[in-house]
Amino acid sequence: MTMNRFLTSLVVKFKAGHRSISTVSQQEWRRRGRMMTSSTEVAEKKKEKEKNQKGDNREVVKASDGTVVSSYWGVSRRNIKREDGSDWPWNCFMPWETYRSDTSIDLSKHHAPKTYLDKFAYRTVKILRFPTDIFFQRRYGCRAMMLETVAAVPGMVGGMLLHLRSLRKFQQSGGWIKALLEEAENERMHLMTMVELVQPKWYERLLVLAVQGVFFNAYFVLYVLSPKLAHRVVGYLEEEAIHSYTEYLKDIRNGKIENVPAPAISIDYWRLPKGATLEDVITVIRADEAHHRDVNHFASDVHYQGKELRKAPAPLGYR
Repeated sequence: MTMNRFLTSLVVKFKAGHRSISTVSQQEWRRRGRMMTSSTEVAEKKKEKEKNQKGDNREVVKASDGTVVSSYWGVSRRNIKREDGSDWPWNCFMPWETYRSDTSIDLSKHHAPKTYLDKFAYRTVKILRFPTDIFFQRRYGCRAMMLETVAAVPGMVGGMLLHLRSLRKFQQSGGWIKALLEEAENERMHLMTMVELVQPKWYERLLVLAVQGVFFNAYFVLYVLSPKLAHRVVGYLEEEAIHSYTEYLKDIRNGKIENVPAPAISIDYWRLPKGATLEDVITVIRADEAHHRDVNHFASDVHYQGKELRKAPAPLGYR
């Protein structure tokens, strides 16, 4: 009996110990399970955060007009500063595209028409000037605005056609694609400046649409048929532009047109002093037109010599 009681008590103690061990083990496993669940949740939250920051690649881009755009592709302009450390305010051109115009250029140079094509180009430009004189008279601000909408077309057309030729013939352009596109961009910036000075009326906007539509297609055909004639026409157009801007300056200096402060866009583009005026703006624009005159007469001369433009070094950065 004594042995049986001993064995019975031993079995009871063993079962009690087993139950206590089982209880401890279950509690431990529950604790570990909670820890694993917590770790998994943290990992999932971290992945979600990384996905939002990197996977979606979303950035908030604020435009100059205050518009906020969510960029899925992460495309945004880097933070650009002026030399004085202030934020660069323009999206249409960058600081490295600005320059100081060479106002010492000879404004009186003229290509005397000698050949039949030269005379045709010269007379065509004179005929085109006639209706402009009648319509605008001495409203040189509006005249300049109209002039720039036309003047920005030839460089773009010439650059585009040379670009396509380069692709077709697997040839370099000699830098002329870039030179002509530089000219087009420079003329466009002239227009952006004039629009700040002259708010065009509705009928002037309609006239711009009509003139640009006709001139673009006419110049496109002309450049395909005869690049040397096309460049000569532009050379003479620039000579007329110099004359128009000279008359504009006369009216400013004589007090017939108010010498207002220069638009902010022109001060940054031409690196003008802070106190620059309309007279300063017209002076640098006129110098630009003189450079375009020289470039286009030079290009026409290259063609007259029976050469392709790519054989002559392009005047890059010449403006």
